[in-house]
Amino acid sequence: MSTLHPIRSLEVYDIRFPTSGDRLGSDAMHPDPDYSMAYVIVRTDGSPELEGYGFTFTIGRGNDLCVAGIRALEHLIVGVPVETFFADMGAFWRRITGDDQLRWLGPDKGVIHLATCALVNAMWDMLARSRGLPLWRVLLDMTPEELVDCVDFRYLSDVLTPDDAVEILRRNQAGRDPRERELARVGYPGYTMAAAWLGFSDEQVRALVREAVAGGWNAFKMKIGADPEADRRRAALIREEIGPDRVLMMDANQRWGVAEACAYMGHLAEFNPLFIEEPTSPDDILGHAAIARAIAPIRVATGEQVPNQVVFKQFFEAGALNFCQYDPCRVGGVNEMLGVLLMAARFGVPVCPHGGGAGLDELAQHLCAFDYIAVSASLEERFLEYVGHLHEHFADPVRVVHGRFQLPERPGFSSELRSEAIAQYRYPDGAQWRR
Repeated sequence: MSTLHPIRSLEVYDIRFPTSGDRLGSDAMHPDPDYSMAYVIVRTDGSPELEGYGFTFTIGRGNDLCVAGIRALEHLIVGVPVETFFADMGAFWRRITGDDQLRWLGPDKGVIHLATCALVNAMWDMLARSRGLPLWRVLLDMTPEELVDCVDFRYLSDVLTPDDAVEILRRNQAGRDPRERELARVGYPGYTMAAAWLGFSDEQVRALVREAVAGGWNAFKMKIGADPEADRRRAALIREEIGPDRVLMMDANQRWGVAEACAYMGHLAEFNPLFIEEPTSPDDILGHAAIARAIAPIRVATGEQVPNQVVFKQFFEAGALNFCQYDPCRVGGVNEMLGVLLMAARFGVPVCPHGGGAGLDELAQHLCAFDYIAVSASLEERFLEYVGHLHEHFADPVRVVHGRFQLPERPGFSSELRSEAIAQYRYPDGAQWRR
């Protein structure tokens, strides 16, 4: 009889990076974020390949609530052999999201769903480690039926059935090997957000954009929304530096109402932005649809604040987003991200994940590779957002060459923090915060 490995414990940490001091991450709605994560380590018997690392992303205050949320889920997995979960990751996801009392706090949104994401992703990380493979390869090695079994179709089947999803995965199997070789050779296209945070001076922005162009970046995003004249000035500055052929995107971080968004983007249309991200409340699906109609050919991107696949379904149905920007730390982990990717393929919407936070690029790169190779089979207008800070705190940080993300090679989900990062940035008693 094979040995079983029950989950022994969870270690949960409140990790906060003091990014507000340098205005890193600053935008029209969040002027002083401290990028943070509720970080969990799932322990079994001490074997390195049977540990799992996961986290969810916040911007400072309230991160402790997500830590408490992870603790509230602990009873659902401690004592259960990991082999039970590995045999049916769909059943595992339903177990984590199925506690009848905790569901009252959502369902499938808010602090508990953020905590769910951290724990679910930690188990996928452990599964990949146990197989000695990066997560994107684990997903590719699964059959279409196995992948589809990971997704909860209960509220999706009116637009996407399990049979539909299997067909999407099957039809792209023939070209998978050439697409994988292409990613291994040139990498996945990215755009940089690192040059144009709202709190940066114009001089900083010009210098950083110029540096990024020299480094091979061909797509850029700028934060807007606080001051129309300043936004026009900065858009002109960036367009001057990148020229007419490189891609420029804009991000308002939910700053406007519907009418204001339409008027505001009319004043910025001359700078030829590809899209405006989060022009209004992330809950206003019909408002996004109205904006998309009014500002065309500028398109609308959203998703980093969308909490689950059911809300994404409504965005797709309403024609309310032209670019799907799911956040790998907001929806309920890999299982729910698979549902979002399959719906995006069903509706023909490019996926451009949110990467503008601590560790988000590390996770999203795996899903982007899987999406291109197995789901969408396209790189047309697909980008992964890049920010240039905090990667050094991860054991397997992203690698970007000439504006393209290189395929991760180490086993796991690239979600493990270095032990020294935990010691330094653990809140409130880490070395950084004691100072």
